[in-house]
Amino acid sequence: MSVPTTTCSRLARGAAALATVPFLLVACSSTEDTATRTAAEQVSLSDQWVKAAPSGMSAAFGTLTNDSDQAITVVSGSSPASSSIELHEMITKADGTKLMQPKPGGYTIPAHSSLTLKPGADHIMFIGLHQALRTGSDTPITIVFGDGSSETFTAQVRDFPGNQEDYGTEGEHGPQPTHAPGA
Repeated sequence: MSVPTTTCSRLARGAAALATVPFLLVACSSTEDTATRTAAEQVSLSDQWVKAAPSGMSAAFGTLTNDSDQAITVVSGSSPASSSIELHEMITKADGTKLMQPKPGGYTIPAHSSLTLKPGADHIMFIGLHQALRTGSDTPITIVFGDGSSETFTAQVRDFPGNQEDYGTEGEHGPQPTHAPGA
């Protein structure tokens, strides 16, 4: 029994259409997966560490990488190692002096880009340490994103003599770092 040519071509077109359905589903699901993932699921942290300190204040550093198609903002943080955490930046005043202050609005990490937190620049400031941060120990830090999601990571405590930053309090470990008014 022979099948008419028009029937064969209709069957071939139908088979071709059915063959593309799995590819369309995969394409749609990956776009939807990216759009529905939280900021915490799309940002990774590498090379994280915290400056060793006997008391008072310290700071955490590392590289935040945003693998998403949109900018992501880090708005706050916390750690059991300190009473509070602030997201800080360093600015240079007109007279050339450097000023450490809270970063208004937090840190924005552009799409498919990274933000490096480092001494003398953007950093996560620990205020009111509950105990000494000793070299070689680990400290948990939670960062909160603009969408309300959060990520907790562990940072190793390291000695760091560079920049001679003193995060101590007046009288205990030298002068308080310069902050903007109200900080």
